Amino acid sequence: MDNLSIRECVALIAEGKLTSVQMVESCFQCIEATESAIHAWQHLDKESALAQAEALDDIRRRGGPLGALHGIPIGLKDIFDTRDMPTEYGSPIYKDHHPDVNATVVDKLKEAGAVILGKTASTEFAYMHPTETRNPHDYQYSPGGSSSGSAAAVAAGHVPLALGSQTNGSVIRPASFCGVYGYKPSRGIISRNGVLQTSQHLDHVGVFARDIGDLALLTDCISGYDPADDASYLKPRPHQLAGYLSEVPIEPAFVWIDLPYADRYTSDATEGFNELISAIGSHIERVPAPQSFAALPACHKTIYDYEIYRCLESERTQHADKLSATTQAAMETAAMVSDEAYAEALEIQRAANDWFETFFHDYDAIVTPSATGEPPKFGNGTGDPICCTLWTLCGLPTLTMPLLSGNNNLPIGVQLVGAYNQDDRLLRSARWLLGQLRDDPPTHPA
Repeated sequence: MDNLSIRECVALIAEGKLTSVQMVESCFQCIEATESAIHAWQHLDKESALAQAEALDDIRRRGGPLGALHGIPIGLKDIFDTRDMPTEYGSPIYKDHHPDVNATVVDKLKEAGAVILGKTASTEFAYMHPTETRNPHDYQYSPGGSSSGSAAAVAAGHVPLALGSQTNGSVIRPASFCGVYGYKPSRGIISRNGVLQTSQHLDHVGVFARDIGDLALLTDCISGYDPADDASYLKPRPHQLAGYLSEVPIEPAFVWIDLPYADRYTSDATEGFNELISAIGSHIERVPAPQSFAALPACHKTIYDYEIYRCLESERTQHADKLSATTQAAMETAAMVSDEAYAEALEIQRAANDWFETFFHDYDAIVTPSATGEPPKFGNGTGDPICCTLWTLCGLPTLTMPLLSGNNNLPIGVQLVGAYNQDDRLLRSARWLLGQLRDDPPTHPA
């Protein structure tokens, strides 16, 4: 089953050639073999997962309707509310906390027939304080954060699909470090209702898989308008899988922007991307970054600090003794952001959104690093999120692909960034690019 896409597994289940119980048992065999070293999971319930799988197999045997993810196992980052299992937000404050209702996306997963195996480890409040999760490629290294467990669980083969979240780099960076595909759709495509809020203007739901088409299928299943989320919109939205599977009308135009933080890339990452640009050839243009880009990371930090300080008001005022020193120090800094600075940052964000709307008239996707290099050693943080900051600030769709490796033979992801609400176009361009690189690969890919 490891070599099959989720779409192929769903078809085999529909034909009676594979059962959901078989898939769930296979996942737990893998979990039992390596979880004691990786620590990808916060909560697992094998008995419940097998019961879900058996019920779904029974629906198929009786000729009932099958969902788009019928019988497929999935992991949820431990910030998605679930009624039937604890949701602890990576904090001892919420030990054994059971929400009253599911997050919107959890109900959508159940409607699609997915089997929820459990909750994957999250950094404290999806913020900076690391988990105990290790990188499956080498246990001496970090998997990144904050969606540490989701990325590691998919990379380790514990589960074929997982959900995460991104407020800065928390999907794309760990996917890069763990060598899997990660995707953060345009802001507003997936509801955040019932997901821990740390920033009204920056939070996104994202997904992990070992195949881009599976990312697209999963995103389609959990997308849709939700009036409970103020970022959700009531208008047509892109169809991810249809976009991914479609042929490009013309050969895509890619662009590499020489960004103001490029001095933070490691030498092996820089070398790998130079070779990648060469392999893409005439289909990519290299341009300087506008001077205004230099202010965007600080703009993101201002918005994030101002909003997380208020989102965590109860935790920092009533349970300060249970917050990590990392979060306590960050809250002290966040408290200094003024209303005026916050309002100014929101204006900068709006201006950047307008700039990108025009920019993508000429290009199908930006090619850029997913992270500054290979993952850091475990214990040295979760990595620099700067390669994701600008795109998250502007709510743009981003996809990381495990195409490069560094000096330690650890993954370095290649990130594609697309136009807002044109996620289908981004995924279509990604499929075309992968096809081109198979014919003329750079020398650094793993």
